[in-house]
Amino acid sequence: MEPQVVLTGLPTPDQLAGAWTRAIARTSHTAMSRRALHAHLLVLAGTLLDAVTAEKFDPTGPAEVGSALVDAHFTEVAALQRTVTVLGEQLENCPGAGGGRLTAVLAALTAGYAQALRDRTLAEQERISASAFAARVAAEQARWNSEARFAAVFADSVIGIGVGDIDGTILEVNRALCDMLGYTAEEFRANPIWEFIHPDDTPGVWDQVRSLLTGVIDNVRFEKAYYRKDGAEIWTHLVLSLVRDQQGRPRFVVAMVENITERHHLQTRLAHQAMHDPLTGLPNRTLFFDRLDTALEAGPPEDAVGVCYLDLDDFKAVNDTLGHDTGDALLRAVAQRLGAELGRDGHLVARMGGDEFVVLVEHSTGIDHLQRVAQTALDTVRRPVVVGGHPIVVSASVGIVQHTDNGTASGAAELMQAADTTMYWAKADGRDRYALFDAERHHIDVSRFALSARMPDALAHGEFVVEYQPLVRLRDQQTTGVEALVRWQLPTGERLEPTQFIPLAEDTGLIVPLGRTILTDACRQAARWRAADPGMRLLMSVNLAVRQVREPGLVADVVQILADTGWPAELLQLELTESEFMGTTENSLAVLRDLADLGVRIAIDDFGTGYSNLAYLRRLPVHALKLAGPFITRGSSGHDETDYVDMEIVATVVRLAHILGLTVTAESIETPAQLSRLRRLGCDTGQGWLFAPAVPPHDIPGLVHTPPWNSHPQPTPDRRPTTRSSPAPRR
Repeated sequence: MEPQVVLTGLPTPDQLAGAWTRAIARTSHTAMSRRALHAHLLVLAGTLLDAVTAEKFDPTGPAEVGSALVDAHFTEVAALQRTVTVLGEQLENCPGAGGGRLTAVLAALTAGYAQALRDRTLAEQERISASAFAARVAAEQARWNSEARFAAVFADSVIGIGVGDIDGTILEVNRALCDMLGYTAEEFRANPIWEFIHPDDTPGVWDQVRSLLTGVIDNVRFEKAYYRKDGAEIWTHLVLSLVRDQQGRPRFVVAMVENITERHHLQTRLAHQAMHDPLTGLPNRTLFFDRLDTALEAGPPEDAVGVCYLDLDDFKAVNDTLGHDTGDALLRAVAQRLGAELGRDGHLVARMGGDEFVVLVEHSTGIDHLQRVAQTALDTVRRPVVVGGHPIVVSASVGIVQHTDNGTASGAAELMQAADTTMYWAKADGRDRYALFDAERHHIDVSRFALSARMPDALAHGEFVVEYQPLVRLRDQQTTGVEALVRWQLPTGERLEPTQFIPLAEDTGLIVPLGRTILTDACRQAARWRAADPGMRLLMSVNLAVRQVREPGLVADVVQILADTGWPAELLQLELTESEFMGTTENSLAVLRDLADLGVRIAIDDFGTGYSNLAYLRRLPVHALKLAGPFITRGSSGHDETDYVDMEIVATVVRLAHILGLTVTAESIETPAQLSRLRRLGCDTGQGWLFAPAVPPHDIPGLVHTPPWNSHPQPTPDRRPTTRSSPAPRR
């Protein structure tokens, strides 16, 4: 065998065919040239690569490859041995070969090879035997020749051969058949074929035999079991052929019996491995979905199919601290307990992968039934598991979904998606518990996912628009700046507020490019206002997410944006909410200090909703505080005691902020009374519906030059949601 070069990754069909050709070129007697062999194996290599990388394994292709080798006359043992060796070496590192896939491909190829070789042998034996019997009946003058030929095949064949008449009487058997079933020839002849029926034979098997005996069909083949005389069970491949007389009437039946017990057991083991998890021995997701599909299709109307989707809580910590061997032992123990506790009630427990398990309740009597199953699962998982002398206690979260005819989902995939989502609700609600599926909550989650999936395209197509809310100096009510606030304008015309998409952007990381776009648009717009009116030197205030601060290159981005737009750093203010600000790391604080050194103002937004220490502010690169809206709106609620406490808090914050050299901006100013109180308390600037909501950029110059809040008394605003009434995301 020529030396092979083992490829890494996915080989091309040509590469695989080349290695294969070199391996088997001289193993069998064949008329193929090396070039013709390479061309033949090139097609087979493509079939094997498709089987290895396919999402769902189909053994048909590899089996046909094994059969094709036999058809090409590569029937020597070395041909198969080297084929398995070279394919194992060349495919073991390619994507998709793990998880037993490569083993399954090679097993299917080997089974196809063996099947083709056996069929070839059986066909040859069958032709010889049938010819021998036909010659014996039809040509008496050549009887001695045909009998000698038949006797040689009959007596020396390694395959069991028996001859019977159409009444079922056994006339002759060879030594191989006697050895196979443990009976003597006399014992065979003393019993009709019906005495050898296996109790597990399906009715269809013997229906085919009767059709053969009556001349309806000429041959039949199938796999079936027999009991030996000593009671042991063997599996055989049985071929029955009908021999007719000169008038075409059924006369004899020739049976050729091959012992395939070992192959049958191998196929049974492979089938079990394909349907069961190798670590825990539980049914795997393939078997689970087969059972679930069957239950959904076959369940009567009064039945409900239920699923409990279980995930161990913080299992990663076990692997990270105690090692993966301990983690595997824990999974095996949990799997064994779940299978024992829930399997006794007829429920299917399967491992979906990792630390996820699922319980299929095929005949649920209702949600209460499923809740009891889920509680049993939780109680089972909580029991300590001793691994290596160490007790380990884990918990689980379970999602419960029930399917009925008018049910939760239309199919198995949708049902499992709902169960998976519900399981994560249980985790979000505190873990070590179960959660019930809620269609409305699921719809919200799906909608949120759809929005997050659309966000990159929306950003690329300019669907995010920036509006601006005036920042008003309270002592003279002049506009000194604006805050940039982003909205999502969908192509359908629907307009989404920041609370609907900013959390999604932060979760997905899109907040970084989105924030960069908002900052660029805001600085460019401010520069346009100043170019049109040099007197409009407005402070541009832009919100910043903590994820942006932690992103490498923020300072460089700000410097580049200021340079590109021509906007001065001292007229840019970046806002970070109090909760985000107090959670920053030393590296993030260093970034904020670098921005402050550039001249950029740093503001703490929604101040008063977190747990800031005012004295700690002295050490932070902060220039301004923005008081949270609830302090302002509650301060004029009409409840004297509440108003007094809130206003005293505001007054204290303003005084201390001024001592620290910080300016104070009040959010959500809605009434003249609120404005009057804030002015008396010394608050520097404010924003809110009393002055103006967020407006398109072309409205800002008019508000700056002719502020409507100075020309006439402001009516009490309607109860529309304010842009600054809560510490929700504002971009």
